[in-house]
Amino acid sequence: MLAGLVGAALIALTSLLVYEVLRFTWNRLPTLTIPPQWRILVVMAAVFGTHIVCIWLYAVVYYLLIHHWPLGSFVGESINQGINDPASFLSCLFFSSSTYASLGLGDMFPSGGLRMLAGVQVLNGLVLIGWTIS
Repeated sequence: MLAGLVGAALIALTSLLVYEVLRFTWNRLPTLTIPPQWRILVVMAAVFGTHIVCIWLYAVVYYLLIHHWPLGSFVGESINQGINDPASFLSCLFFSSSTYASLGLGDMFPSGGLRMLAGVQVLNGLVLIGWTIS
């Protein structure tokens, strides 16, 4: 239940964040005093920056859920070999980035309630990336 509520809150937060950044960027574009072909770099920086913030938001939530609420953890081959600490923030960030982009490398996967949140993140990432592409 907690994973579903957290997922819904993250969908709302990231959707509003992407919307506001795109709206702000679109409204400011005509007023920029740079060559028109350089404006695409402004748009790309805004889009990439926003998606990176969304990835970090999910990573922070994974980290908090692992450490403050026993909702689950990460398991996998690289973790079993001692390469990654499943409770570290870098593991959460790595998992978040591969999940948001629906890459899913397969060397780490969630257990427990984090599985639900990972599914929500994949769908959210696909929708937000598709939205910015369109």
